[in-house]
Amino acid sequence: MFDTVLVANRGEIALRITRTLSRLGIRSVAVHSDADAGARHVREADVAVRLAGGYLDVDGILAAAAATGAQAVHPGYGFLAENAAFARRCAEAGLVFVGPPPEAVEAMGDKIRAKATVSAAGVPVVPGGAEPDNDLAEAAERIGFPALIKPSAGGGGKGMVLVRSAAELPEALASARRTAAAAFGDATLLIERFVENPRHIEIQVMADAHGGVIHLGERECSLQRRHQKIVEEAPSPLLDAATRAAMGAAAVEAARSVGYTGAGTVEFIVQGSTGDYYFMEMNTRLQVEHPVTELVTGLDLVELQLRVAAGEPLPLTQEQVRLDGHAVEARVYAEDPFRGFLPTGGRVLALREPPGVRVDSGLLAGGVVGSDYDPMLSKVIAWGPDRASALRRLDGALAATAVLGVPTNISFLRALIGHPAVVAGDLDTGLVERHLDELVSRAGVPDDVPAAAALVLHREHVPAGHADPWDVPDGWRLGEAAWTVYRLESRDGVHELRVRGLPASGAEVLLSGDLSGAGTVRALLADEGDDLLVTLGETVRRYAVARDGDTVWLGRDGDAWAFTHRHLGDPGDRAGAGGPGDGLVRSPMPGTVLVVKVAPGDRVTEGQPLLIVEAMKMEHTVTAPTDGVVAELRVRTGQAVGMDAVLAVVDGQER
Repeated sequence: MFDTVLVANRGEIALRITRTLSRLGIRSVAVHSDADAGARHVREADVAVRLAGGYLDVDGILAAAAATGAQAVHPGYGFLAENAAFARRCAEAGLVFVGPPPEAVEAMGDKIRAKATVSAAGVPVVPGGAEPDNDLAEAAERIGFPALIKPSAGGGGKGMVLVRSAAELPEALASARRTAAAAFGDATLLIERFVENPRHIEIQVMADAHGGVIHLGERECSLQRRHQKIVEEAPSPLLDAATRAAMGAAAVEAARSVGYTGAGTVEFIVQGSTGDYYFMEMNTRLQVEHPVTELVTGLDLVELQLRVAAGEPLPLTQEQVRLDGHAVEARVYAEDPFRGFLPTGGRVLALREPPGVRVDSGLLAGGVVGSDYDPMLSKVIAWGPDRASALRRLDGALAATAVLGVPTNISFLRALIGHPAVVAGDLDTGLVERHLDELVSRAGVPDDVPAAAALVLHREHVPAGHADPWDVPDGWRLGEAAWTVYRLESRDGVHELRVRGLPASGAEVLLSGDLSGAGTVRALLADEGDDLLVTLGETVRRYAVARDGDTVWLGRDGDAWAFTHRHLGDPGDRAGAGGPGDGLVRSPMPGTVLVVKVAPGDRVTEGQPLLIVEAMKMEHTVTAPTDGVVAELRVRTGQAVGMDAVLAVVDGQER
């Protein structure tokens, strides 16, 4: 076994690998970009080395391995994990690449070659045709419509085009070819019969260099949005023991066909109504969703990877693999479902991760989530003796999670795993898109939340210790006590609340600007550890809480809200605040200003493009909120901006 291993990755997967290295007594070496200098994976490794060129800096990684005495490199997933040239460079440098041979990576990285290879080994494949051996128009006529066009070198759904008729085919082929050439540098395409409402089920395989190949059961990955997995589980609620064994045997043959070693995943498209399954592709690395397999098998897949890479045989046979219970994983992303899933970011002001379940996380309180890398922050994984209990535990764990300062998709995840079709196990890859409107529907901010924010602000005016009675903001005066007014802006607009009395001993809150007094409730505020206990009327609720200048962040039940205190006279303290009438043009996500299309003094119309902001290779056009004149332009091309940063001001009063 190795005594030092370099982890050529970042975030939660680097931490996941480091955890196993530590348990095995192996020294861990982290690498990091400048943006990640203070990241958690850097802090928790035994040694950390800066990469001047970032995580794709192959020369820098090899130099770091040499300088730290590493004997092996674990690539994690993403970045260089499926890069055959990198695996060869490691071997040339005398380092063990913890992964399959370069030849296997190449064979499975080319979708056309992979299909031909596994088909020759007897693995079922989707009927279709591929270039250069087939004319795609003739192949489409043979297999019928609908059909799916894919780039041979592609991945992640990029460049895939669904064609429902022969008339659509020429333009669809041209579009797919342009995307393939631009995204992958290879315009080669294939076409397959489109399986309607398929399920996405993958088999985890593990192989050693001594001829041993086993599978560790399946994972259901059908809950996806735009071809990206969101929630995964093991085992699949669809498969029976016989189908599991047949698909597992097919996956093993696929791995054998390319001389595979290490951990890999063979992905299948499954027709839910018939149970027919077809090879889709093989991922030649550890998968993001590997924890659900670990929880139902009791095996550490990273440890198995390391032992295989060190030349050891697999420690178990197929007959010894046992699946116990059920596990479900949810991916927590820095994205806002209520803004079309745009990437978010910011400083993590407060972090609460749930006990009693597995959390693979790269988050750190005080850390910054930027726009340089993938928006996945963590994974929450729950095990139960059966599927219902695993889903229930996952929902409870997500409810107990709070990431204040960075908007996330947690409330969306809770809505998804509680959807009746998901609870029933009636899954397919189109489920999320079909039900997206109801999954992201919102009834508005609950009344208790802005009330709690107002109480937090009110308490801050209470002086500590002995104080002049006139300095205590309890509203005392002759006659009826006076109200203090708070105008709080959230994602749903501006909330006006009135508070009087002392939150610690007894206060009153008047909700939503109700001047009749009918909305008045008694209120108490108390701290319990890092949490806040708020009593409104007869109900006590617990919140995670954080401050960022004039903004109060509150979290409960997996959701989080930011309330900005609007003071008299500022732009948020007038009619239209938080809406188009505000005139403030804000960035919808953290990122970089790519294009500025206007200048101060320009007359613009509502909806006119003003700027383009780019983050995580996603461009978003920012438009004028109203007719008017550009009164201020606060950014320039190339400038980094935070989410909701004011980019420009359009004065709608100018005519």
